[in-house]
Amino acid sequence: MREPAFWYRPRSLQSLLLSPLGALYGTITAHRMAREGVDAGIPVICVGNYHVGGAGKTPTVLALTKLLRELGETPVVLSRGYGGRLQGPVMVDRERHRAADVGDEPLMMARDVPVAVARDRLEGVALAKSQGATLILMDDGFQNPRLLKDASLIVIDSERGLGNGKVFPAGPLRAPLKAQLARTDALVLIGDGHAASDVAAEIAKRNKPELRARLKADAASVAQLSGRRVLAFAGIGDPERFFRSLRASGIDVARTRPFADHHMFSREEITALAAEAQAEQLTLVTTEKDLARLRVSEVVPDGIVPFAVQLEFDDPAKLRQLIGDHLYKARERRFSRR
Repeated sequence: MREPAFWYRPRSLQSLLLSPLGALYGTITAHRMAREGVDAGIPVICVGNYHVGGAGKTPTVLALTKLLRELGETPVVLSRGYGGRLQGPVMVDRERHRAADVGDEPLMMARDVPVAVARDRLEGVALAKSQGATLILMDDGFQNPRLLKDASLIVIDSERGLGNGKVFPAGPLRAPLKAQLARTDALVLIGDGHAASDVAAEIAKRNKPELRARLKADAASVAQLSGRRVLAFAGIGDPERFFRSLRASGIDVARTRPFADHHMFSREEITALAAEAQAEQLTLVTTEKDLARLRVSEVVPDGIVPFAVQLEFDDPAKLRQLIGDHLYKARERRFSRR
C-alpha cells in the first residue's frame, strides 16, 4: 500500500474522522499483544517496528545475522512471507522460489541467511529448528503474540519518525505507542534525523538502550553507477529514502519513479520504464527487493543495476553486548525451568 500523506501531517480532517476506527483497532491490538506467547525452546530475537511501512527492518536483520554468526550462533530468519502465495512452512530456495511464492524480502535475505516462511509461526520455528537453528530471528511480528520473544529491537527511520502518532487507519501506528513501548528492549534509529527524538526519550525513561545506525551504500554499486545519469524507481515503504541514499552517494539521479510498498510490477510498467530510460540515455537503478519482484515478470531490462546497501551501527560493541546479554538471559531462563 502507499502511505497516505495525511499520516505525516500533525492535524488533518481525514485523521480526525478515522480516529474512532483507530481507537478501536488500537484497543484490540493492545489487548492481543498482552497475551503470553509460546516458548520456542531456543532464543527468539524480533526485529520489528511500531508502524506500517518500511523503516529498515531487512538490513537490520542482515546486520544481526552477521553479528550472531560472529558469536557462534546459527540463526534462521522466520518470516510471514508477506506478498507471497505459499502458506509454508517452507525454507526459501532462491533457485526454485520467486517473490510471488515467498515474498520479496525473504527471497532477498535468503542469499545471506536461511529463511523459513510460515503463516503459522510455531510451524516455522519447528522447521527452523530442523535446519539446525540455535536462534530465531523474527523479521517483523512484534505485534503478534504467537511466540515468546526474548528480545524485541524496534527500528525507526529517524528522518520520518512515527508521523502523526495515531493508530491505523488514522495514522501509521500498528498499536497504541504506550503498549508498544512497554514491550521494547532496544530502539534502533536509522539515519541522522530527529523525527523520533520523543520516542527515544521515552525509551530512555524506561532504561532501555538506543542504538544509532545508518545505511551505507555498497561500494561496488556506487562504482557501477559512477558517471552515469540514472532513472531510479522503487516499490518499498519509503521510496524517497532510497532516492536520498542514491544522491548522498554521489549518484546523478535524473528521474525518480516511486511505487507502493511491495508493488508487483507488470510487464507494461517495466517496458515503459526501460523505454523512458533508453530515450533519455539513463541507467535504470532500483533496490534489491524490487529486483527480486521484477524477476516474477520475467522481463528484467538489460543493464538494470540493483543498488545494494548495508546497515552499520555507530557503536557495534554496544550492540554486541546487548545481544550477548539477552542470549545469556534467555538460555538461563530456560535452563532454570528444567
